[in-house]
Amino acid sequence: MTEIREYHAHVYFDSVRMEQARALCQAAGERFALRVGRIHERPVGPHPRWSCQLTFTPELFAELLPWLLLNRAGLTVFVHPDTGDDVKDHTDRALWLGEMLELDLSALS
Repeated sequence: MTEIREYHAHVYFDSVRMEQARALCQAAGERFALRVGRIHERPVGPHPRWSCQLTFTPELFAELLPWLLLNRAGLTVFVHPDTGDDVKDHTDRALWLGEMLELDLSALS
């Protein structure tokens, strides 16, 4: 079985919802033992919208995902594991909370 080293939750937003996304990521960082990444005000890597990344352990998955479901307030959140296979992690093994968007898979190795 493939080992999941960690998970990434990418909170997507635009200029109108940037403060909402910032508040959600900040609240997640205060409530859970996770890393809150930078706020990207442009698409980065395979991500089609502005985003902020939450990095968390597999042990936190069952607690964080329900919290994100209840608190995302209409924001789209893309969740995927990190197993070392970037393409599969961003496609076959991914979850969407909200709108499912098309990723730029050419940005993955």
